[in-house]
Amino acid sequence: MPLAQADFTFISQLVRQHSAIVLEPGKEYLVESRLATLAAREGEGDFARLVSRLQQDRSGRLASEVVDAMTTNETLFFRDGHPFEALRHHVLPQLRALRARERRVSIWCGASSSGQEPYSIAMVLDEELAKHPGWEASLLATDINEEMLARTRAGTYSQLEVNRGLPIASLMKHFDKQGTQWQVKEPLRKMVQTRPLNLAAPFPALGSFDLVFLRNVLIYFDPDVKRAVLDRVRKVLRPDGYLFLGGSETTLTIDDSWERVSLGSSTAYRPRSDRG
Repeated sequence: MPLAQADFTFISQLVRQHSAIVLEPGKEYLVESRLATLAAREGEGDFARLVSRLQQDRSGRLASEVVDAMTTNETLFFRDGHPFEALRHHVLPQLRALRARERRVSIWCGASSSGQEPYSIAMVLDEELAKHPGWEASLLATDINEEMLARTRAGTYSQLEVNRGLPIASLMKHFDKQGTQWQVKEPLRKMVQTRPLNLAAPFPALGSFDLVFLRNVLIYFDPDVKRAVLDRVRKVLRPDGYLFLGGSETTLTIDDSWERVSLGSSTAYRPRSDRG
């Protein structure tokens, strides 16, 4: 049965309340496709009964599963390419000079989905820092979806998933074949730490980072939430660090405390020094 407009409105409000993701009118088809499996698993023959249960408990297990189902988890290895080339050829050489005494690089990958992006970063770190013995790297991967974090910790991907963006040389170097699956080798899995985090809520204590990847997630938030997220990110990014956003995302017109910089074929953002 198609999703009634009132039910779509309720689900949109629920998702926005829990994750700040905006589901605008016209996205009914998306809600129907994402929730059909969940409704069937819950034994509900139509969306109206599912919504009725949600209305009785807006913060329980079922509500969490609805939010998880509506969270976009589209990802692939080395997505868009250029940011990883910038990391390899521009950011890491700069950080090696800036952190020569510490000999440590700290990176946060927010909205990390099922792990392809943090592991892409980890592969670059492993390959580049191996050329400079004595350096260490830490990589934090966060996501609102616990199931995605579990997948990241497992580091196991199907043949189809590794075929999407992963060079064959990287596959053979950094993965082990496990039956029909491929698993990230243990050293890289140990490098990537996971933690649940809702970007739209106040951040817990995270420490500070030299580099933040926050790609393809701001597009789902309204301007006020984008501004709040960027403000919180700036507070955990070291003053000489970099922020990478998605190709269609920008800080321009949202938060003027960032400056845009070119890194080869890629673009990143740094906290403006004149803003303190």
